[in-house]
Amino acid sequence: MRVEHTLEPVFDKESRTLILGSMPSVKSREVGKYYGHKTNRFWQIMSKLYEEDIDDWKAFILRHHLALWDVIASCEIEGSSDSSIKKVVPNDIATIIDHADIKNIVLLGKTAYNLYNKYLFEKVKREGIVLPSPSSANATYSLDDLVREYQIIKDKTENS
Repeated sequence: MRVEHTLEPVFDKESRTLILGSMPSVKSREVGKYYGHKTNRFWQIMSKLYEEDIDDWKAFILRHHLALWDVIASCEIEGSSDSSIKKVVPNDIATIIDHADIKNIVLLGKTAYNLYNKYLFEKVKREGIVLPSPSSANATYSLDDLVREYQIIKDKTENS
């Protein structure tokens, strides 16, 4: 089924690290929140990483000089399965790059990383850092393992 990305990018001129996923899940699109499925560990990771509760997720992203979006603007996908993604139309991340102080680009999961390299790298000429997917389907990593891996987001942002 053809799916359109329905969530707006979250960034401001102070954003220094752009975090990109592949495409919002069915649940994320329904609730209007990135990583909105209750089993996705992204917000737990970020809460532990920054040692704070996250009540307003958009304010949290901006307060920590982050930006949040996805590689894909539209695609064919079955449910929320990254492995079923076909016929990709990428987002124009230059929208963020041109209006924010982006120093780092982080891709959440191998699919996002591969799609970024295929569709967006040539346009923005910036290497991306791949991190493990926060999806509960990625059972290889415990929450603590993910927090350790995601530490690079905090370190790179604070030092750029």
